[in-house]
Amino acid sequence: MNETILVVDDEVSICQSLKAILEDEGYQVLTAGSGEEALRAAAEEMPQLVLLDIWLPGMDGLETLKAIRAAHPNMLVVMMSGHGTIETAVKATKLGAFDFIEKPLSLDKVMILVNNALNLVRLEEENILLKQKVSHQYELTGTSPVIVELKEMIGIVAPTNAWILIMGENGTGKELVARSIHHLSRRSHKPIVEVNCAAIPEELIESELFGHEKGAFTGATEKKRGKFDLAHEGTIFLDEVADMSLKAQAKILRILQEKKFERVGGNKLIDMDVRVLAATNKDLEKEMEAGRFRQDLYYRLHVIPLRVPPLRDRKEDIIHLTERFLLDFAAKEGQPLKTLTAAALEKLMVHDWPGNVRELKNIIERLIILTPSNEIRAEDIPELSVKADMDAPSFEETAAAGDSLRDARLDFERQFILKKLEEYDGNISKTAEAIGLERSNLHKKLKALKVPVKE
Repeated sequence: MNETILVVDDEVSICQSLKAILEDEGYQVLTAGSGEEALRAAAEEMPQLVLLDIWLPGMDGLETLKAIRAAHPNMLVVMMSGHGTIETAVKATKLGAFDFIEKPLSLDKVMILVNNALNLVRLEEENILLKQKVSHQYELTGTSPVIVELKEMIGIVAPTNAWILIMGENGTGKELVARSIHHLSRRSHKPIVEVNCAAIPEELIESELFGHEKGAFTGATEKKRGKFDLAHEGTIFLDEVADMSLKAQAKILRILQEKKFERVGGNKLIDMDVRVLAATNKDLEKEMEAGRFRQDLYYRLHVIPLRVPPLRDRKEDIIHLTERFLLDFAAKEGQPLKTLTAAALEKLMVHDWPGNVRELKNIIERLIILTPSNEIRAEDIPELSVKADMDAPSFEETAAAGDSLRDARLDFERQFILKKLEEYDGNISKTAEAIGLERSNLHKKLKALKVPVKE
């Protein structure tokens, strides 16, 4: 433990006793004999907890408590008194004391109180770190002019309740933009509920969006809340909104206009208060001309349009994105941080990235898994073909499909070794040298991966 505790009491024996006991428990302990001395120690040492006597010479304990809380609002203070009354305890609590303990001190009670107080301190610190981590999660990475402009727009529109249409190619980060808007909005304490419009079968659209009552149809064995119900007072994110059928579009439009809905099989109108964010990778104006998207729904959603740029228009961000993916993967998997050589980074910079940020992330994850050393070189990067990069699943996608980390790694290794064997015309020695393995180890790996080898 590294927590620091400040003991404030004009009785030297009490300070010494508490110091000895608390130090035996592993805490760092400071002592002060007056309120003025306590204020100086609090400012210089920033203890996590103060044990403060009410009866002190000069500035009394309650005045000291008030001054500590004014200067350090997050510092916890426990009051001690040999002449405690309910009135004094209530007054101390109103001034911000964490708790109150009577003298003569019970050492067991002191330790319980100290542990409770410091557990609260630890929880608050963890909460701060978690919030910072969440903020980082929803932050767009990059310093290119187009990304800086997008961040500025998000900062302007997020605190409002305006509906926003997010446009951009596949893999550009439209979902990240939506979550960033929600995180910065006044509704961030409520959920953001995603609706993958392309994935919901037409016959289930009403049940998914509005929910259903028990017995509404065959298989409805219990009541179910729909997406709009779950998003109440929060945000609903209609992803791939252009992929909905016209019938589904009509149902969405009706609920957006009326702001009320009924569950399937129910007759009670449920009020809806949601902010709507929608995303698409299609040109909705062309979709309207072709009769595939309703004009009235388009104008309902198209209040504030945001366009997410493709990666080829912000190539200077590739270095920042790569660094982030390397750091995130190392932290997630508990592995050493890998780096890219300048030549490897240059090879990434010249690619046009038709799959955008998602494609780059997939490649970096693949390289981290398949590169034996902690330095990724240009020769470790396979040829970046459109089909291979767009279609190949990421490590996360493979795992989500039901494979374990071991299965995913073996699958990637097999693909990688097959490609290298092809490059070196099946020559085991040259392949082993190229990928940094001993020839015998490569033979064993080929056998384990069931890769056919020319003898």
